[in-house]
Amino acid sequence: MLGDALRHSLRQEGFTTDWARDAEEAELALATGEYGLLLLDLGLPGKGGLELLAELRKKESPLPVIILTARDAVADRIRGLDGGADDYLVKPFDADELAARIRALQRRQAGRAAPLVSHGPLLLNPATRELFCDGERVTLSAREYVILAALMERPGALLSRTALEERLYGWGEEVESNAVEVHIHNLRKKIGAGQIRTVRGVGYMLAGAP
Repeated sequence: MLGDALRHSLRQEGFTTDWARDAEEAELALATGEYGLLLLDLGLPGKGGLELLAELRKKESPLPVIILTARDAVADRIRGLDGGADDYLVKPFDADELAARIRALQRRQAGRAAPLVSHGPLLLNPATRELFCDGERVTLSAREYVILAALMERPGALLSRTALEERLYGWGEEVESNAVEVHIHNLRKKIGAGQIRTVRGVGYMLAGAP
């Protein structure tokens, strides 16, 4: 019941999600895909969430994990956090608070404390999804924002077309053949053609020094 509402609210916040209904499906997804964060319900059918978390940490996976659960006892929270979770949120929770906790974990993963992300003339506010270029506000579509945010998270890294498509589309969504190219083209028109480099046959990256 929570899953559809959660996917919708996260989509509104600019996140792409895959929804695994049980631990087996989650294990397959984690083994075959690359994810930025795991939202983990403890009451999974079959293998429980804590067992899945223990196995994940046994493999020394650094994947950030936020536990979502109706178990609100202090002992349950301690067990979850000591078991390797990075955060713990009790149902019912506010979708805006969850989004804020995700952004906080993303900042820590990126090794920064500041809530704003900057690169050259670009300044991005993940909380409001606002972009400023040379101090001027730039209006982005939802998918333009997703691509630029991905590039700004790792300013020195090359991101392949496939990696960017995974940011744009979840399971079961039809991938448009030239979507990434179209969004990159539109971004260049808005922030300057020289801000995003194309490395032919490899992918895209931000140009210049942070």
